[in-house]
Amino acid sequence: MLKPIFTFLAASLLLVGTASAETVKLALIDPLTGPMAAAGQPAFEHLKYEAKRINANGGLNGQDLEIVGLDNKVNPQESLVQLQKAIDDGIRYVTQGNGSSVASALISAIEKHNQRNPGDEVLYLNYAAVDPAFTNERCSYWHFRFDANADMKMNALTDYIADNKDIKKVYLINQDYSFGQAVSKAARDMLKEKRPDIEIVGNDFHPLAKVKDFTPYVSKIQSSGADAVITGNWGQDITLLVKAAAEFGLEAPFYTYYGASSGVVTQLGDKGVDRIYQINEYYGEFEDPEMAKRQTELYEQAEWDFYYI
Repeated sequence: MLKPIFTFLAASLLLVGTASAETVKLALIDPLTGPMAAAGQPAFEHLKYEAKRINANGGLNGQDLEIVGLDNKVNPQESLVQLQKAIDDGIRYVTQGNGSSVASALISAIEKHNQRNPGDEVLYLNYAAVDPAFTNERCSYWHFRFDANADMKMNALTDYIADNKDIKKVYLINQDYSFGQAVSKAARDMLKEKRPDIEIVGNDFHPLAKVKDFTPYVSKIQSSGADAVITGNWGQDITLLVKAAAEFGLEAPFYTYYGASSGVVTQLGDKGVDRIYQINEYYGEFEDPEMAKRQTELYEQAEWDFYYI
């Protein structure tokens, strides 16, 4: 089982020096404004909620935890600016999850920083950037990922699809960067192995966070005769995609990585029933009373569902 992020952080205090004897600072480098803020802001609120709870229970090895939000607008270059700002402010722990293009830039920059600054290293805790390369050919001692990678998730997703004999035609639509490319490749490779009779009737890529109206893409999906759609889209791009599909009247179900993201269910309502599926690390209500309590408290304090468990 993967350790919770703050348990891992507490253990790592022995590995990386801290700037203050009283406070451990963790910088979140994610989109906090702009079209993808609906992905970054909930993570920020989750982290702040957990930090408050942990501090009330004695902190991390007796030290308080502070979450510092740094807005990167899902831009790799802006992320490097924010990383340097965090380092200059004495922060030695960073976390990020939205966008493997950002994660790629952070991994490279942190590797270089740590090589040039022995004794002043930075640790990168990745909670959701899932390009498989980061824990394969680009594995870094200073990078730790908590989430399952894109291939792991697709393996489970295609197992489910392979068992559904009604699905004979699949349409792929993804964001045009490393993660979206990885999702598309994994889907094609795994379906070919598990269900060679399934036909890939479309394989579209679109710019990240740039499309305002997905109706033309949905029209292509409809024309293809697809029985199902697979997408790794997240943030605004999954919300607007499934909204356009519902408004267009597309009946094909969507098999997604992030179909339960903030705003999707709100946009679809009853139209999403039996049409939006997500491969997820957990599901349903929390049976553990403590987890259920935290779920309720987070919503009361920040009006976000407990999504980033």
